[in-house]
Amino acid sequence: MKFFAASLLATLAAASPIAVPEINISGDLEARQLGSSKSELESGSASACPRAILVFARGSTESGNLGTLGAPLGDALERKYGAANVWVQGVGGPYRATLGDNVLPRGSSPAAIAEMVRLLKLANTKCPSTPVVAGGYSQGAALAAAAISDLDTTTRNKVVGTVLFGYTKNQQNRGAIPNYPSDRLKVFCAAGDLVCTGTLTITAAHLSYGDEARGEAPEFLISKLGN
Repeated sequence: MKFFAASLLATLAAASPIAVPEINISGDLEARQLGSSKSELESGSASACPRAILVFARGSTESGNLGTLGAPLGDALERKYGAANVWVQGVGGPYRATLGDNVLPRGSSPAAIAEMVRLLKLANTKCPSTPVVAGGYSQGAALAAAAISDLDTTTRNKVVGTVLFGYTKNQQNRGAIPNYPSDRLKVFCAAGDLVCTGTLTITAAHLSYGDEARGEAPEFLISKLGN
């Protein structure tokens, strides 16, 4: 985690005129850099579609394809509906979650955005009767917002709920996702998380969303998926 923080600060300082302060990294924050991977949408059979599908984009440098927040979010949905009734899919492949992509105009690379678009379209074509929920953290939040806004209307309408943590395009997009209904979106921006105010300044608050990923965020998605 200390290496992650040092790399993040150095990269953002070089790529952005915004000053990036030092971060005091605690053991708890270090533990939060662990992640996991799931690709159940890609591996699942169209003959055995689930009750719900989650597509999630991790934050910069996080391990696996779900990172620190996608895994507990998916776990919470599985507890509600049963593990066999939820497909959890992280965004991987062309999405490398590299630090430098944060400064691109849409907050992530065109290839990464196209990959999440592909996954959301795959959910619709493979399981057209299954509702989809989505999410992202940090760079992944910007990626999710861009991908959802780029979807065709039919596919976008299938994404019944989205949660974004530490949304790096929060101010630029006025707390919204372009072309997406506001009542389907929940943005989590902690007090002191400066990426939510239009900068790429990283503070400890940006690494504080674990409780929301286990509680309020899945509760919101469940409210959209129904019982």
